[in-house]
Amino acid sequence: MPPQLRTMFVNIVVYSPISHPRSLWDTHWGCMSDDIVLMRRHLTNNPNLCLSDYDIQNYVLAEIEKLLNDIGKSLTNYLDMPFPGEAYFSNSDNRLILEEASYDTEEIKKIHEKNHSLLNDEQKRVYDSILDNINHKKGGVFFVYGSGGSGKTFLWQTLYCRLRSEHKIVLPVASCSIATMLLPGGRTAHSRFHIPLKLDEHCSAGLRHGTDISELIQQTDLIIWDEAPMQHRHAFECVDRSLRDIMSVVDKRRAKKPFGSITIVFCGDFRQILPVIPKTSRAEVV
Repeated sequence: MPPQLRTMFVNIVVYSPISHPRSLWDTHWGCMSDDIVLMRRHLTNNPNLCLSDYDIQNYVLAEIEKLLNDIGKSLTNYLDMPFPGEAYFSNSDNRLILEEASYDTEEIKKIHEKNHSLLNDEQKRVYDSILDNINHKKGGVFFVYGSGGSGKTFLWQTLYCRLRSEHKIVLPVASCSIATMLLPGGRTAHSRFHIPLKLDEHCSAGLRHGTDISELIQQTDLIIWDEAPMQHRHAFECVDRSLRDIMSVVDKRRAKKPFGSITIVFCGDFRQILPVIPKTSRAEVV
């Protein structure tokens, strides 16, 4: 069985002085992976889940790394052996992380390649700036302003597919439920971040340490917040305080950075949000 073959591979690598572990891996990884797709379908509760060969290899390597760790070893001890990305070690009990990891990366790559070729110059500048910020872990805050129909949602879909194809976690949220329908995997900001209905300058979101949502946020690379001008500033300040608190577990310095040093992009059209002028005449409003 595949688990037994993985155990045998570990025993050979650790206890037998073979000269080229990578050659052994390249020749036999296929027979050690026959149960991976079934395991991921069971964990994600998605019977139609498909995985690329790259994903399957990395999940097998993650299983082997766990076996090696049990005996005080690691794949890093063998210079020619590949090492899986952090995303392949996600907590199998965390439903939210599993949901964000159960995508067909090959299909998403095709969508990204198609969308990226259609971006205009302005969209490409925004796209490159946000990606550079994420790849260098700068933790920036962006606001993308554009009128309705200017291609903001198309840009978000392109960014989403790029990061998803690299197994990075993106949380797309919107201020209203209608806008979430245009975002892949979109949720309302109140639902995702547990923002209280009654807001003031001191409140915090209902995010607690040690919960599934806190673990998901700690692994998040990008937050996209659509229709941001619809929200009161207290909502953003509330989320900012909570994300700083959650990310302080990862690095204490992140408690002093906006939104816990998670890259966040706000977007919207101020022309769709008219100012409210209380107790005034119709002429002044116009």
